[in-house]
Amino acid sequence: MVAEVGVAVTSEGVPDSAVPASAPPGTSGPRASAQEPFAAVGGPLGGELAAARPQLIRALNGRLLLGHIRDLGPCSRAELARISGLSKPTVSVALADAERAGLVRTAGQRTGRPGRSALLYEVRPEAGFILGLDVGAQYVRGALADLAGGIRARASVRSRASSVRGRVAELVGLADGLCTEAGLTRDGITQTVIGSPGVYDPRRNAMALTGGLPGWDRPAVVERLREAFGPSLAVENDVDAAALAERALGHGREVDSFAFISVGTGIGMGLVLSGQLVRGAHGVAGEIAYMPMSGGEGTDPADARRRGALEASASAPAVVRAARRAGMRGQVSARRVFTAAAKGDERAAAVVAEEARLVARVLCAVVTVIDPPLIVLGGGIGQAPGFAAEVTKELRQLAPVMPEVSVSALGTEAVVDGCLAAGTGLAWAQLTAAVPAAGRDGPGGPDAAAHVPGALP
Repeated sequence: MVAEVGVAVTSEGVPDSAVPASAPPGTSGPRASAQEPFAAVGGPLGGELAAARPQLIRALNGRLLLGHIRDLGPCSRAELARISGLSKPTVSVALADAERAGLVRTAGQRTGRPGRSALLYEVRPEAGFILGLDVGAQYVRGALADLAGGIRARASVRSRASSVRGRVAELVGLADGLCTEAGLTRDGITQTVIGSPGVYDPRRNAMALTGGLPGWDRPAVVERLREAFGPSLAVENDVDAAALAERALGHGREVDSFAFISVGTGIGMGLVLSGQLVRGAHGVAGEIAYMPMSGGEGTDPADARRRGALEASASAPAVVRAARRAGMRGQVSARRVFTAAAKGDERAAAVVAEEARLVARVLCAVVTVIDPPLIVLGGGIGQAPGFAAEVTKELRQLAPVMPEVSVSALGTEAVVDGCLAAGTGLAWAQLTAAVPAAGRDGPGGPDAAAHVPGALP
């Protein structure tokens, strides 16, 4: 066969296009567009380029075609040849490799058109399974999906844990329940992604900036998660995961760039620019809880030192503090404050108005630095009825230009759905990296990928 893809690789022979766009911190480097049949990757310092081995070219051809099938649904050989620019014989070889590896299957024939009916290929759902988990202050949520995106099981339980060990046990119990419902075991999961407050710190092998989850920044947390879920585990910041869900399923589908700002038990931002999630040099892009910005009666200096100035002033606990200081009594919650404000309670209305002004100041900062066409509000407070309208009214008085401000419609499952989106990309990279090896030596052959990009080390 004549190779039909031009590739420049590092001296190690590993194409950077193997790093999925949704990979968590720890993976980096430019990615080739999924629509382009080549990838250009420099060495550590842009080093010298070397000719690609036929084995690598064959692998990249296969990944390219599998990506088209994944994105477009059932495709024929002729369609794949036309879309990819590869010849039909090359397409046939790549499809045979993928079919032997168990990644694709035939999906019937396309009829009703002149000429011979075309055999269609689609992703085989059972080729891989993705587990997405969301560890929150009040709930743990999860879902299990197949490689084609079908949800096999979904559940949430209220968290009763008072320790790190108990919270990990809740996640494991939830995962086992989802696996049982789907007829699997944890060993049968291709990729697990956990949405968590904070970011992974590789220097400490621990989470950092975990806010309202006491003890979650201890190294024992990562160790226990790795013991429970194995090497194919990635931890994604929860708000970044929600932004990925918004990109895949929500308002973010309509634009290339947007900011997702979650205001609830905590506050954070997920930023998507030119279709890519922005993480920053240390993984803390979007940790707006630490903006030196405060205001209102809910501010608490001790809480600010622990969670950040903005989060201590604008999150749900701050709303509760402000309401109590305003004279509300009994079982006060952020939900009750917003409900009371909607019914005309002047004390509650003043608290909500101050919250809207503070959030509008945050949005104005985002506008002046990033100028996104869209800002999506999520979280319990961000999605409260009428709150986005109040924020927008305040923002009009502050911002030099106005973005569209929308309320996320994804609800409480946004973090889980974002984890599934990230996990699907990681699982796909893991499985497709071994396709030519599976064609020669069977699954798990000598050339099969041994590491999933983005997994915890």
